[in-house]
Amino acid sequence: MNFFKPSKSAQQQRRQSLAALLLCACGVSFLASPLLAQTYPAKPIKLVVGYPAGGAVDIVARTLGQSLSASMDQPVIIENKPGAGTNIAVKYVIDSPADGYTLMLAANALAANMSLYQPAPFDAEKELTPIALVGRVPVVLAVNAATGPATLAKLIELAKAKPGSINYASPGNGSTPHMAVELFQATAGISLSHVPYRGGGPAITDVIGGQLPMVAVNALEALPHVKSGRLRVLAVLSPTRAAIFPDVPTLAESGFPGFEASVWYGLVAPAATPKAVVVRLHAEVQKALQTPEVRERMAAVGGIVLPGTTEQFGALIHSDRLRYAKVVRDANIKPD
Repeated sequence: MNFFKPSKSAQQQRRQSLAALLLCACGVSFLASPLLAQTYPAKPIKLVVGYPAGGAVDIVARTLGQSLSASMDQPVIIENKPGAGTNIAVKYVIDSPADGYTLMLAANALAANMSLYQPAPFDAEKELTPIALVGRVPVVLAVNAATGPATLAKLIELAKAKPGSINYASPGNGSTPHMAVELFQATAGISLSHVPYRGGGPAITDVIGGQLPMVAVNALEALPHVKSGRLRVLAVLSPTRAAIFPDVPTLAESGFPGFEASVWYGLVAPAATPKAVVVRLHAEVQKALQTPEVRERMAAVGGIVLPGTTEQFGALIHSDRLRYAKVVRDANIKPD
């Protein structure tokens, strides 16, 4: 049986046609990124929050959303999905289309939960892409103003004299304040007894009521009770003093240089989100962080804005993942 064999000129023509198609495909790919950046966003953006409405993360998300909506000319809709220590919200975002229209304002739990929950519910470094760090709010150590120790030094003195005798409340097992106090105990060489609550509000209520002497919470939750004179803040656990507590020293100032335990907030998206969209969103967040509205709102919740690169945010998630893994392992912390 004879098969048709194309001539050399026909073969050459086919090779040229194939090369032209490849060049065309490369050209389309090359042009797609800037074109996508120009057309995005073409519809409303959903910003997911893993906490109930009204909390610090929700307040920051709504402030950021308003700024992004104004600059990108599309509505930014806040969707609260609390539960399972923010795991429900994280999984929802991971499973969403990677098109830049479903984002999440995440906090430290994103890094901590990969060790706190077993088996790990997700791998944030593989299943999500960092966009931009937004800001930081310090954790504070506060005591009953009438009955608690007057200074951090006195607290440490009492704790060393009777290890385990001082109880402290936190918003829950594995919460950022709980992790912060575990780090503080290891650094200060003391032993405190942890009493987990379901949220900062109930924890603060019992400290004010005298059931416990101390609570670890974010600065925003402590603020109204400090103003009313019922709580006294002994220390802020951020590297710099909090604007809402300018007279309260940091742990670094109190004899523990380099100590830091803050609640950070950052914008993330599904892992396969196009690079052009990530670049556009990062640029828009950086612009938002320079506006007086966002800076003032962050200051109002006790925090500061944190401009920076996408790579810096990714490095923070990675380093906190390792740090929290050690804390969870050493303290044998289990989720509520």
